[in-house]
Amino acid sequence: MAAMLLTGHGGIDKLVYRQDVPTPKPARGEVLVKVTATAKNNTDRKAREGLYPTEDKGDVTSFQIGGSPTLTFPRIQGADVAGRVVAVGEGVDAERIGQRGLLDFNLYADERRDINLTPDYYGHGADGGFAEYIAVPSDQFHAVGNPEFADAQLAAMGMCSYQTALHMLNSASVKAGERVLVTGASGGVGTALIQLCRIMGAIPYALSQQDKSDALLKLGAEAVLDRSNMQNFTDKVRAVTQDHPIDAVMDLVGGEMTNCFIDTMIFDMKRRTSYPRLSIAGASGGNVSEIMWTRIYLYQVQIFGVSHGTREEAEQLVEWIRSSQLKPVLHAAFKLSDLHEAETYFVNRSSNYLGKIVIVPDSQWQEHGAPYALGKTS
Repeated sequence: MAAMLLTGHGGIDKLVYRQDVPTPKPARGEVLVKVTATAKNNTDRKAREGLYPTEDKGDVTSFQIGGSPTLTFPRIQGADVAGRVVAVGEGVDAERIGQRGLLDFNLYADERRDINLTPDYYGHGADGGFAEYIAVPSDQFHAVGNPEFADAQLAAMGMCSYQTALHMLNSASVKAGERVLVTGASGGVGTALIQLCRIMGAIPYALSQQDKSDALLKLGAEAVLDRSNMQNFTDKVRAVTQDHPIDAVMDLVGGEMTNCFIDTMIFDMKRRTSYPRLSIAGASGGNVSEIMWTRIYLYQVQIFGVSHGTREEAEQLVEWIRSSQLKPVLHAAFKLSDLHEAETYFVNRSSNYLGKIVIVPDSQWQEHGAPYALGKTS
């Protein structure tokens, strides 16, 4: 089969397109999926470049929460896979053949449904979807027959973004009526957070570039705050919330902005009805923040680090997708053989970038990729 192989840590030259990669065979309890589209995530780049932190800030390493490295080379990346079942392993009902679905991208360490303490994922600890075929557990390839969504759109609602977003909200116990600040609002997790807030009855305020305001407001943001001008940021938040503090911050940025986000929650503690909460699942603005811990404990700020999510959350998301309560935010599709171009475009995102890029195998391009090629969805 054709696949893009990651051959080591480094630049995009470490991604090598091959057409002679053995097609996987489904083991017991697995299904073989013909891939029609796979969403691209920032974690693909971070894993390739070895950007996950160690105590030595100059070190290059992979994601290894389980205690030992699971990324070996060559590896096929790509976590958010949409496609169709074409074969089943022993113990799997043959009626699954032909079903279209979406992959729960996690490599779970056990059968627990409510917790995921050592997260790993397809495209890192096992081969992912930047290929023509992938073999995955049958119970993690969720059938989605909703004809409203094309395969590329279905991949754009992949679990890497949406499950992370839902886990951020659940970790912070966000409730209906609460005001939620969403940073990095134009990306995959950010656009998922805005939609999920509305489903849960919370009120999302987006932090993004102003030229994306109309799209984010249409998606469900109550207001859009300008990330290019953080001066007097709390005053700007107070203006759009009618002087109410933010109840919870969903942070994908980190860095020096963290204090600004905390400020939006603690400026008037008498008006609060719950503890200030910050869920963080990214550090695009910087990996180090200087925070006064006295502010954290005196104002009782609760901080939640979030990575991936749970089986229960994956199943909830699939139900919302099946019922069209969640909508895809698809920016563009690229051919698998053009993954170098997609990686470069992803890093140097244009001002109109919103949502997700998906990668489509060349053999599936005309049906599943061409209608969403760059310039046709914006």
